[in-house]
Amino acid sequence: MKKLSRILTFSLLVLLVGCGRAPAPSPEVETPAPSPTPEIPTVIEILPTPTPKPPPPTPTFTPVPPTPTPAPTATPVPTEAVTPGITEEVATPTPAPPTATPTPPAKVEVPMVLIPAGEFTMGSDRGIERPPHTVFVEAFEIDVFEVTNEQFAKFVEETGYVTDAEKAGDTPWRFYAKDKPKHPVVKVSWNDAKAFCEWAGKRLPTEAEWEKAARGTDGRIYPWGNEWDVAKANTKEAGYRGTTIVGSFPDGASPYGVMDMAGNVAEWTSDWFQPYPGYPGGDPEAQYFGEKYRVIRGGGWFSDKELVRTTERSASSVELANDDVGFRCAR
Repeated sequence: MKKLSRILTFSLLVLLVGCGRAPAPSPEVETPAPSPTPEIPTVIEILPTPTPKPPPPTPTFTPVPPTPTPAPTATPVPTEAVTPGITEEVATPTPAPPTATPTPPAKVEVPMVLIPAGEFTMGSDRGIERPPHTVFVEAFEIDVFEVTNEQFAKFVEETGYVTDAEKAGDTPWRFYAKDKPKHPVVKVSWNDAKAFCEWAGKRLPTEAEWEKAARGTDGRIYPWGNEWDVAKANTKEAGYRGTTIVGSFPDGASPYGVMDMAGNVAEWTSDWFQPYPGYPGGDPEAQYFGEKYRVIRGGGWFSDKELVRTTERSASSVELANDDVGFRCAR
């Protein structure tokens, strides 16, 4: 009986389909498209990365290479005198002095200059450089030149170090270093600079040390004096549109003989971006004071004459890597 019922039901369905009365298929339900993922806003640094213009024709003037530091002349060891009349058997030998602990060889050969201990006037009456104040700085040494591409390459070769820019997939320092071994290394963050200095047995200079090395104790506006001179630094006005060999402007040296403290590349220091004692406030940059950004000094090849003054301050995050920011070491 059940089998007969199935046969009749099947026959009825065949008849309905043949007559065009079969139920229409259900319409497909359209799946709505997923909403687009909102873009994450880009974090803006304190200092926007300048976009350099295309390089102009090669300048007609050639940078002067740095003056080589002469090697010190070894002091001859005097020959021990023998008193006449005393035989070798009777004479009492003089004990040899204890052997000094040998100084480990430097990782890289970089001339340094001693900055003597003492006070100097730090800051100016401009904006976040206020107020001028007296600072005592202990004696220290600082590199005469900015760290170069070949020196940074040796550090990377020996340690396998990977820069912050490389980790982020940004243009690496090697791109800017091609065929420029004596130019200052760029595209290095504060973290990268600190790592190099520690590898070399040194450190980054403090902001106060950097300013004293740049201006001396007579309060000069530029490392060479108080008058602007376009021929004494690699700045925007000079028109190089890129880095130059370190020490190419010997006439622009600081009172202590430190080179490129104005222009070529801006330089990282070890300090947080903090207000000076007695700062009166009122500047928009003051919102960035604190322990989030590190101080940058000196201005670079893209900076104009106002941004390469010895007192000018800027800052950015420790991961920033720009093509006009480098560093030098101290100890």
